[in-house]
Amino acid sequence: MAISNPYQKYQQTSVNTATPAELTLMLYNGCLKFMGQAKQAIESSNIEKKNEYIQRSQMIIQEFMVTLNKDVVMSEDLMRLYDYILRRLIDANTKNDLDALSEAEEMVMNLRNTWKEMIQSQKRTQPAGSAY
Repeated sequence: MAISNPYQKYQQTSVNTATPAELTLMLYNGCLKFMGQAKQAIESSNIEKKNEYIQRSQMIIQEFMVTLNKDVVMSEDLMRLYDYILRRLIDANTKNDLDALSEAEEMVMNLRNTWKEMIQSQKRTQPAGSAY
């Protein structure tokens, strides 16, 4: 299937050429985008959209959980954190709980910011032309 929209072509190229670290950052950003949209849907009492956006956020968190490298020392801590975020998203969805959604959003924002800083730090310490 050919992509005719230039923005869609750009997005597809971005995904296809991104490093694994950059893809992870894109997932964090997508999760935050969906959480923001879910907040707006709760505020406007659009239950269908709220459910859709929170489920998209949940799928991203579940993907992080499934792909977590169990050999890394801090993976157990990350798994517990992802599990807690997932439970707060479920609370937000089932109870229309903006506080639960905000708490999950803040935690994902902190993870995203840490991940972004790690990518920038790696770029600063690597010789030009090398990949990570």
